[in-house]
Amino acid sequence: MSDTAIQTLKNMLAHLDDAKKYQSLRDVMETLNAPDLAAVFEDLPQEKMPVLFRLMPKDLAAEVFAELTPETQEALIQGLSDRELKLVIDELFVDDATDLVEEMPAGVVKRILAQAAPDTRQMINELLKYPEDSAGGVMTTEFMELRPDMTVRQAMDAIRKNGIDKETINNCYVTNPDRTLVGVVSLRSLVLEKNEDRCIDDFMDTNVVSVTTSTDQEQTSHLFEKYGLLAVPVVDGEKRLVGIVTVDDAISILQDEADEDIAKMSAMAPTDKPYFRRSMWDLYKSRAPWLLFLMVSATFSSLVIRSYEDALAAVTVLTAYIPMLTDTGGNAGSQSTSTIIRGIALGEIRGRDLPRVLWREFRVAILCGGTLAVCNFVKLLVFDHIAMPVAAVVCLTLVLTVLISQLLGTLLPVTANRIGIDPAVMASPLITTIVDTTTLLVYFNIARVILHL
Repeated sequence: MSDTAIQTLKNMLAHLDDAKKYQSLRDVMETLNAPDLAAVFEDLPQEKMPVLFRLMPKDLAAEVFAELTPETQEALIQGLSDRELKLVIDELFVDDATDLVEEMPAGVVKRILAQAAPDTRQMINELLKYPEDSAGGVMTTEFMELRPDMTVRQAMDAIRKNGIDKETINNCYVTNPDRTLVGVVSLRSLVLEKNEDRCIDDFMDTNVVSVTTSTDQEQTSHLFEKYGLLAVPVVDGEKRLVGIVTVDDAISILQDEADEDIAKMSAMAPTDKPYFRRSMWDLYKSRAPWLLFLMVSATFSSLVIRSYEDALAAVTVLTAYIPMLTDTGGNAGSQSTSTIIRGIALGEIRGRDLPRVLWREFRVAILCGGTLAVCNFVKLLVFDHIAMPVAAVVCLTLVLTVLISQLLGTLLPVTANRIGIDPAVMASPLITTIVDTTTLLVYFNIARVILHL
């Protein structure tokens, strides 16, 4: 739904609420999707949230609640009675309830757990034991489980009986009595099977793509794209099925990981809060430390320039080309870094590929640097009327700058990934700072040799 449509919806609901036409309000909300209603709730005054929330059917209310931001969820909880909160918790899927517990302050968490059913509370506590960024931390335990000796008729009866409480029934997982995962069967294949007395064991898919509870959540999410899955089963160390990760969770994970990488690549501390829900102090804290670090790092460039003041005084024209060289180096390094980080994120580049990648980037750098140097050499001689030795210094520096920048832009992210550091940290700002200092050292030393300074 577009922003204009959402605003129109907000105005209509506000009008019905002010006129106390609650039945009409309920009828309208029942026709809407949960994400659209959640967008309306985000801008509601806190005192109006419980009123509208109570008018929704409980299943729709739970869906809307799961779509809200943590801040709005906390505000809404404060306006709900214990009984109403219990109804919401009972309707939430376990993974959504676990996310809620992780996001809320301690006081709200105590109230949530107090209202949750004992079995729900137990499952939440089990999921909280896993690392937050692992498959175990994002999985749900509400999946459809079948036995290999079931017939199609028995399987369909089991799905009708138990499927209402499952997060998805598109894929049903086949397990032995000890819960060892042995196969998967789709609802489509069950519905289309004409022989209802046929055992699942005869036509289930035994080549199941699965992950363990300790598998990184981002790695898990990439499996959805690679294999076109709607859910990925999660097993423990003994291959027993303990949960599934669904495609909606995978999309959220990839979006969060992308947001985190963009923040790090822009030299900012990552956060999951919307922009307008972050205070100026939060924005300051996310930016100032990195800016301070980069500023201190940039002082090395100043030290290099100061140490070569005599050379600059002898050939003052060299100063004019410092910005062009450092900018070109920074741009080349940023191009290489962005390409490599994307390759790492998609699983296309691994640590063992470093020699191949370096050789590939070396050849690209020679081609790019050579092209820039030739064009710049003509410009310096024809338009700037610079002496040939000075033009040679600038152009040779240009080639080496592009070469060094692209090799550093390759080496640093891959190395960071191999030692367990997020490669996004080695992105544009840090690479640019390193390249600036390196470029100046190369520039002045080449000038010394060629111009005899």
